Amino acid sequence: MLNVTVLVSGGGTNLQAIMDAIDAGEIQNARITHVISNNPRAYALERAAKAGIQGEVLSPKSYDSRAEFNEAFLARLQEINPDLIVLAGFLVVIPEAVVKAFPYKLVNIHPSLIPSFCGTGFYGLHVHEGVLSRGVKVTGATVHFVDEGTDTGPIILQKAVYVQEGDTPEILQRRVMEEAEWKILPKAIDLIAAGKVSVDENRIVHIAGGYPSV
Repeated sequence: MLNVTVLVSGGGTNLQAIMDAIDAGEIQNARITHVISNNPRAYALERAAKAGIQGEVLSPKSYDSRAEFNEAFLARLQEINPDLIVLAGFLVVIPEAVVKAFPYKLVNIHPSLIPSFCGTGFYGLHVHEGVLSRGVKVTGATVHFVDEGTDTGPIILQKAVYVQEGDTPEILQRRVMEEAEWKILPKAIDLIAAGKVSVDENRIVHIAGGYPSV
């Protein structure tokens, strides 16, 4: 059984998608044991409570320095010792020490087709604002392993979403969530739980059995 810790800052729609997929049997051999948020008002914590999942708050604002927070954050994750850590809208920079402590055990969902519209400053609605201002016709979402960079880790799954006439950042954000994020994040967790995901020496992800239909 893959023990999963989910990190989230806001409403937790991706958390809900994971929980729903587990309940539906779309994710097998995995369970969420902890939900951690940097935001005490995050609705994601309510979602976790309703599902009987332990939720807790660990915020940089509670510490005198970012270094102290990073140390406490690492210590708590090591105490939990999850098999997989999922960043589901977690707006805190992951310390390098955490990445090194959990190699290829951290995954993130990003609302674009990396390497487009990613990196510093591209989060939340800013991603979709960038897509619309550039006039691209296809966007989407990416699940990737987390490394020391920003959105630079090995790509696990991607799914394309068409931009439509009249889209606003909010409308496009919702479509990307519904058509891509809520599908590929649970699928990636299921593949990892099944032991089908590997990373070669060139940091390219391979999926046993071939790329899934998502």
